[in-house]
Amino acid sequence: GCELTASTKSYTFQVDEEDDSDHILALSVVCLTDGAKDECNVVEVIGRNHENQEIAVPVANLKLLCQPLLSLDNFKLQPPVTFRLAAGSGPVHLAGWHRIVPREDAFFEEDDDLSEEEEEEEEVELPPIMPAKK
Repeated sequence: GCELTASTKSYTFQVDEEDDSDHILALSVVCLTDGAKDECNVVEVIGRNHENQEIAVPVANLKLLCQPLLSLDNFKLQPPVTFRLAAGSGPVHLAGWHRIVPREDAFFEEDDDLSEEEEEEEEVELPPIMPAKK
């Protein structure tokens, strides 16, 4: 998570692009925290589109007395991404999660190293589906 305030208006989430993984950043909640004034606080996400052009999209407009919290249901973003307090003085807290996913080719290389015995151990027997009781 991070917090945006009048003195810290932006936060950039970056990853090491040299690793063999894909990164997913998901934004879960944006909320006003203690000390917020009853003013509009607009949070923007700044990223890049498919043509590698920088774009800014407002994702939350919070006001203390009518909407102090917004659930974004794990809004997925691809880093690097910057969060900016475009209006208001905050403080606004952003919370979410970061998932590192090995790329498929790296995943298959790891699988090739498994012995037949290890592969058999990884297979899981599922019980047969039984008819429902009436």
